[in-house]
Formats: sequence, structure tokens, C-alpha cells
Amino acid sequence: MKIIFETERLWLAKVSLDDSEFFYSLLNTPKWLKFIGNRHIYSVDAAEKYIQHLILPSYTKHGFGFYKMVLKEDKKAIGICGLVKRPNLENVDIGFAILPKYERKGYTYEAAKAMMVYAKSKLQLEKIVAITVLENEGSRKLLEKIGLQQSTKILVGEEELLLYSS
Repeated sequence: MKIIFETERLWLAKVSLDDSEFFYSLLNTPKWLKFIGNRHIYSVDAAEKYIQHLILPSYTKHGFGFYKMVLKEDKKAIGICGLVKRPNLENVDIGFAILPKYERKGYTYEAAKAMMVYAKSKLQLEKIVAITVLENEGSRKLLEKIGLQQSTKILVGEEELLLYSS
């Protein structure tokens, strides 16, 4: 496991093809499907391809990406948190998702707060943005808690999203 940084309870580590089962579970959780969207990951093999084609290339191309949140106490992957450079956004976007069993325990906040510090200090990124749907109240509250402010609404495809920025 290639650890990028750690928090009090978590390691944030690079994703690998060995994480396919975890990604299969995460991308099919009710909140992922509702708020992020169906990525049509209907098998562990499809999850492996998702990692190979969408997660891993970002590390090489941009020097950052999505990292798995791993509990220090039992080494279980519980979610993802990271940075992505989307073609439709001028600035780097922070994103996160967590398995339902681990929601509302502060893990996502812990990871996202540390990710903001990492982005600004280690990666020297001046501005971080985030996008979410209006209905995702949990994400909206978390984005504000880590210091982002809602700045505008944007249209991505046919979907209206809230844009937050630092």
C-alpha cells in the first residue's frame, strides 16, 4: 500500500487494481448512485477496468488523484477522497465518497480536511473547487466545513450542479 499521507485514524493511499472489490461495493452504494451517478460497474472486473482507465492515469498525468481511505485500526478501505482535474472545470476538484457503514463518524471530514492541507501545502494548489447536486445536503455541509463556499451553479450535460470554491 502506497500511503500518501495519514490522519489520526486514516491512511490515504493510492488505489491499485487490488481494490476492485472495494470499488465495486463503493460505486454501487445508494448514495453514490443517487448523488454521483451510475457508472455501470456491475462486476468486480468492471471495477478493475474503472480503476485502470479512470483512477490510475490521474496519478501519472496530474501527480494526484483519488485515494482510498484506509482505517489504521484494521486496514480496511472505507471510502475515497482525492483531487481530480475535470475537463469542464478550470480548477482542481476535491471529491469524496464513503461506504454506508462508515458514514457519520467523521472519517470523510477528517480525510477531506487533510486533503485540503495536502493540496495547498504539498501540491501548491491555490484554489480548490467542488461540485455537488443541490439535494446532497451532507456533501454541501462537509464542503463548507472544510472551507469551501458555494460560488455559483453550473450546467454539466443536462445536470445543474452547485460549484464550491476555496
